[in-house]
Amino acid sequence: METLWFILVAFMLVAYAALDGFDLGVGIVHHFVARGEDERRLTLRAIGPVWDGNEVWLIAAAGALFFAFPKLYASSFSGFYLPLMIVLWLLMLRGMGVELRGHVDDPLWRSFFDFIFSAASLLLAVFYGAAVGNVVRGVPLNAEGYFFEALWTDFRVGPAPGILDWYTSLVGLLAFATLTVHGANWLLLKTEGELQERARRVAQKCWWALVSMTASSLAATVYVRPQVLDNFGRHAWGWVIPLAVAASLIFMRYAHARRRDAAAFFSSVVYIAGMLGGAAFAMHPHLLPATTDPSYGLTIYNSRTGAYSLSVGLVWWLLGVALAIGYFTFLYRSFRGKVRPEEGGGGYEAHAGD
Repeated sequence: METLWFILVAFMLVAYAALDGFDLGVGIVHHFVARGEDERRLTLRAIGPVWDGNEVWLIAAAGALFFAFPKLYASSFSGFYLPLMIVLWLLMLRGMGVELRGHVDDPLWRSFFDFIFSAASLLLAVFYGAAVGNVVRGVPLNAEGYFFEALWTDFRVGPAPGILDWYTSLVGLLAFATLTVHGANWLLLKTEGELQERARRVAQKCWWALVSMTASSLAATVYVRPQVLDNFGRHAWGWVIPLAVAASLIFMRYAHARRRDAAAFFSSVVYIAGMLGGAAFAMHPHLLPATTDPSYGLTIYNSRTGAYSLSVGLVWWLLGVALAIGYFTFLYRSFRGKVRPEEGGGGYEAHAGD
């Protein structure tokens, strides 16, 4: 049951990264691909009906962690309090950027909130990546399972690292490159004309950065925490995951060249799922390793709640995720196709594609 909940939490985090990831990516490339107010409104309409709904998966993952692994939840808040508050503010600022830009018909007002939207999206991508880097690297847990980390120290990996060091910063940059490509791929699906072509150029150019960051971050991960290879040694089928990551990158490049936009987007979905799924596979059964004493680390066994609670919670989780999947299926089917400006008007609506 502990392993099952570990898989369920990983699934929800992958769903959040793949869905809200393209929202963040659109925010990152917002200023680079959109020229003028009309195109900027189009990029916002490309995510408008779904961006806040996609965050449901983040809330669901946090709730599942609190329910299934309460000790991990408490420990994380003890040491990651500052970055968690930063992420909370960035989420609020991103929402403000989307919702408030149109409340006043003034170019300076709109430009200010466009900047807020883009900056918050970029910083969220980096902080999310750094968070994954902290989990993989480990934190300075004490015997009670709590810890404190400064935002940064000397940027070295050691027994008492900061939240930001050279390794977690590298993973943060990888997340930035990943979501930039993912967001550009989404715009390929939802837009057309010059806006789409600029998004295509961003996706193609950033693909090279994504490949190089992937290779360097994987090598750095093995250097910082060589134990990540243990599960691959025990279960040979796990090597399917890195092969899927490599295949997704290759096929993404092929799809860009052939202008197969749907294939390019789903390739980046597979890439995100492979990277996060591979990290979860490599970490199991560890949830939060300790850089001080390995015995202080939190696992699915010493952090879980009672077996009865896990069993009953599974029933409610299945009901909840069935409703969520049904809702998202309806939402994305309703929102399929390109977003186009209305003829003779300043408003925008999504029209079904062919």
